[in-house]
Amino acid sequence: MDGPLFALFISAFVTLFVVLDPPGCVPIFSSLTNGTSAAHRRSMALRSVAIATGVMLAFALGGQAFLGALGISLPAFKIAGGVMVFLIAIDMVFEKRTERRENRAEEVLSAAAAKAKSIEEEDISVFPMAIPMLAGPGSLAAIMLLSARSHSTEEILVVLAALIAVMLITLLSLLAAGPLMKLMGEKFEGALTRLLGVVLAALAAQFVVDGVKQSFGI
Repeated sequence: MDGPLFALFISAFVTLFVVLDPPGCVPIFSSLTNGTSAAHRRSMALRSVAIATGVMLAFALGGQAFLGALGISLPAFKIAGGVMVFLIAIDMVFEKRTERRENRAEEVLSAAAAKAKSIEEEDISVFPMAIPMLAGPGSLAAIMLLSARSHSTEEILVVLAALIAVMLITLLSLLAAGPLMKLMGEKFEGALTRLLGVVLAALAAQFVVDGVKQSFGI
């Protein structure tokens, strides 16, 4: 991998890692699968990541065609996507995103209790883990933005490689949710989330700048 492609991989990897936030998903997954068997937790982790990966690959490969069918230009999408990702970054800095994720987890557990089902019977792989916690609006916008910035087959493959790498890290994080929860602790997780939020804000600003430049031919 030459210099420009390696730089693209690092940029795509950092963007997707920050948006998907594997460390932030660990406590939510742990609470949703608390009290279930190891086999159930492993199954939920594998299915969640597999479904989210499939959805994001579809948006990465077919996103531009979808935008074209709607008459939306790539510069306009870059600006809109950059603003959306920036809002996610603000939520991360002020920990609003973690709060919403925890609320979703509580809703799923409450629904299971209302239906008189055990947590073991509740399939949380599609909702809320795969969608929207992993393949949510922010991550889908990010992968479409990254693919839109790719001008060759090689660059698209690099972006997809970055996506696969981040999803593998996410899978490993979910599989090791128990030990990671003991290792991280709430304070470390909060500090990491804030730091990643600042990085994401800068990346989002760059998306907007690129979109404005293309719109006005600068």
